Amino acid sequence: MSTQLVETMVVNTAGQGLTELTRELRAVVARSGVHTGLCTVFCRHTSCSLVIQENADPSAQRDLERWLDRLVPERDALYTHTAEGPDDMPAHIKAALTATSLSIPVVEGSLVLGTWQGLFLWEHRSARHRRQVVVHVGD
Repeated sequence: MSTQLVETMVVNTAGQGLTELTRELRAVVARSGVHTGLCTVFCRHTSCSLVIQENADPSAQRDLERWLDRLVPERDALYTHTAEGPDDMPAHIKAALTATSLSIPVVEGSLVLGTWQGLFLWEHRSARHRRQVVVHVGD
């Protein structure tokens, strides 16, 4: 018989930026009782994303945010999807360039993340949002 757990995490964002979810994700894995398996994390939105990134030095996160903002600027004349504001289409592009689903191995009941790795929800919209992240842990 396999062990499975599915939970939906609600993440309140403060606008554009990275919100670390590693601690909450580790707690879901612990509740699952899965010893060896896989943790899949899925973001139910098209204007934010998930990334595994360095969680020790915040300057790495800031540099990543600035780089993506430069790559996908607001108010580009090519955008036609602008009804929700100048950050709307760039948010969709940023989500498409990153990931809305990630999988992390579970070994000995723990996520197999590197020493400096953390899982983040990356909000690409300027306003605060209430985001849903579905977590599935199974063996």
